[in-house]
Amino acid sequence: MGLTKLKITVSNPAKPHNRQVVDFLVDSGAVYSVVGQEVLGKLGIKPSSEKEFTLANGEFIKRQLGGAVYEYGGETGHAPVIFGEKGDSNLLGAVTLEALGMVLDPLQRKLLNLPMVLGGLAGRQT
Repeated sequence: MGLTKLKITVSNPAKPHNRQVVDFLVDSGAVYSVVGQEVLGKLGIKPSSEKEFTLANGEFIKRQLGGAVYEYGGETGHAPVIFGEKGDSNLLGAVTLEALGMVLDPLQRKLLNLPMVLGGLAGRQT
């Protein structure tokens, strides 16, 4: 299996016209997406919190977290974004994939539509 890279449009939820196409490495093992803080600053996206994350080597780091709008393949989704620092890669994580209604096909190395299943009693008479 190889790496999957995609161009995804990222925008500011409060100012949707503030948008930029960003090159991402799709990492379905990552929970949140990472975008460089310089790009997020240009878009006017501000951090709302700070969280601690564990790297693959066991090291702990702190990063700021905010929210962004992501667009790909005609789909739009709102999801958290980590403010990447120097040395961090732009990563597209699982929460963003789900917000877009997509899933990674690692064999074809592309995004596919995620089947939307709604549990509960929808459509049933009570």
